Amino acid sequence: MSGGRRLVQAPLRGLSLLQVRHLSTVGFGEAAGDTARVYRELERDFGVLAPPVALHAPVPELLAASWTTLRETMLVAGRAPRTAKEAVAAAVSAGNRCPFCTTVHGTMLDSLSLRPLPGRRDGAGRPERDGGPPGPDGSRPDQGGGRPGSGTERPGADAERPGSDAERLTAWISTGGAPPFPPELLPELAGTALCLQYLNRVVNVFLGPHPLPPNAPVRALGPVMRVLVGLMRGSARADAAPGASLSLLPPAPLPPDLAWAAADPRIADALARSAAAVDRVGTALLPARVRAVVAEALARWDGADPGLGRAWLDAPLAELPPGERPVGELALLTALASYRVDDRVVAAARQAGAGDREILAACAWASERAARRRVGQLLSDG
Repeated sequence: MSGGRRLVQAPLRGLSLLQVRHLSTVGFGEAAGDTARVYRELERDFGVLAPPVALHAPVPELLAASWTTLRETMLVAGRAPRTAKEAVAAAVSAGNRCPFCTTVHGTMLDSLSLRPLPGRRDGAGRPERDGGPPGPDGSRPDQGGGRPGSGTERPGADAERPGSDAERLTAWISTGGAPPFPPELLPELAGTALCLQYLNRVVNVFLGPHPLPPNAPVRALGPVMRVLVGLMRGSARADAAPGASLSLLPPAPLPPDLAWAAADPRIADALARSAAAVDRVGTALLPARVRAVVAEALARWDGADPGLGRAWLDAPLAELPPGERPVGELALLTALASYRVDDRVVAAARQAGAGDREILAACAWASERAARRRVGQLLSDG
């Protein structure tokens, strides 16, 4: 890591953690063990101490799970280009009403679309051509079948491949249907969708609408994003070593609903380890009845926004004893309408006896189960 990057990253550490609400944070200098390792890897491979991951520090196993999923699906260079992953991330975030993640990934996508990363290698280890990264179908702007508008596409390519790569991926995330890419890219792109389905929910609960510290003026967003995207691009140019995060968590079997990841053993291993870690934490810190109520609600969920009413919420909560209803409400809202979690919901859970670990566990477990359900629906539509 260059000294120049370190000089920029160091003062951002405290500003990143200032963005976290409802939870205590672990400072960079206070972190030890696996927490310190994840913090270092975050700065090295993502570019900054990203608040969506760092907020998990009160439960180190959840910190490791969230980082392992993000790193191995989105940051490690594989067959799918980073532009395709950022397009998926931005589309998922917009659908989940997560302005924080939409801003970060939309800005990164715009940056990569305008200025492809230099010196990257494709999934076969070949240097990427100057024409830019490959599209989600594996074609390149300087080959037959290049991006529409590049002047290099095959005759009739406009009819075969309407719209840009990002537009096709956005449409797939929004409406489902057949994935607009070959099957070998599914673990990376569906894995990225799974990662953001999870992160969007915890971000909506524990971070504000903008990647800014509290009370910072919104007009500062442009300069801040230029710095953040510069650091993220710098990290993306240095290929992250595949599988380096796996040792943070013990091996685990791949759940049946994540079988779509099996074509890429590394991603399958990462998702299996992370899913098992979230399940262990949920079992240890959440009442069994709360987990059952959330699981039942998700089994009935068709993926649509339940809206602002309470009928869908009050019916399952009535099945819980009064002392468990506040945590149950937090978990249900996080899973199905995370943008509705507010200070009142979190305060009620605390009044019922939940501390930082229990509150984080409720949100993480519910988010992970909802993410798996939503990606399963997306793939079943295809």
